[in-house]
Amino acid sequence: MDTADRAALAAFLRARREALQPEDAGLPRGRRRRTDGLRREEVAALCDMSVDYYSRLEQPRGPNPSEQMLAAIARGLRLSLEERDHLFRLAGHAAPRRIRRGDHINPGIMRILDRLQDTPAQVVNHLGETLKQTRLAVALLGDETAFTGWARSLHYRWFTDPASRLVRPESDHAEHSRLLAADLYGAYARDGSDSRTAQLVEELRAASPEFAALWSEHPVLGPYCAPKRFQHPRVGLLELHCQTLVDPDQSQRLLVFTAVPGTESYASLQLVSVLGDGPDRPDHRRREGSGEAPPGR
Repeated sequence: MDTADRAALAAFLRARREALQPEDAGLPRGRRRRTDGLRREEVAALCDMSVDYYSRLEQPRGPNPSEQMLAAIARGLRLSLEERDHLFRLAGHAAPRRIRRGDHINPGIMRILDRLQDTPAQVVNHLGETLKQTRLAVALLGDETAFTGWARSLHYRWFTDPASRLVRPESDHAEHSRLLAADLYGAYARDGSDSRTAQLVEELRAASPEFAALWSEHPVLGPYCAPKRFQHPRVGLLELHCQTLVDPDQSQRLLVFTAVPGTESYASLQLVSVLGDGPDRPDHRRREGSGEAPPGR
């Protein structure tokens, strides 16, 4: 790592924070806000870190932020890819390679997600790694951003961790396995044999006979996404429709789950919103740090 330019980093963070309006991040402006831009505590919450940690970066007297922390700051401040790369260089890191990793969320996708706080929605990259969830998505599916390593990928968890299948009715497992294998097959076709996608495929072929068998069939996704059924441990079975907004530039998808008004699933989804928190299911996820480290890194 090169030497960080702490003064320039602090000035850049302040400038971007003051330029970001509450509405840009899905926050209420409120009547008592006397200055434009966001407060430090608001940015810290958006970045999933402590106010003290973020404040010290702006002063500047904080520690040298890691790449994981910088990625969280870039998302919290809704930076463009060019701004993210500049942030990394100011902090003494090389700018991330612009390969199809899809960890940085497009600011436009973030603005849409910010306005969906009363809806289960999440941003997922081409490897099935969940990058950001709304509160209701966490209540419905659990915190999918908290995994590390290959377990960050839903595809990997589905075929290697039985606990990950509890979210789906058992009668739907075979169909969902084929869907995930086909989704990964499409990503592999786009990325080629020298990619993280190919590495994930090899990991899964070695770890899961089920996946290996499906892969050998060269599965292809169909054009229609049927309603999805979810088994919630507290409210039971829900049938939800999934609408997808694709960002081809960064290989990401914004998934939005809705229920038909007037149905039992609609009422159950409202109850999930009231209950809050995530489903109480066993898993093996691990968070990094204690309050300052961003999830899923």
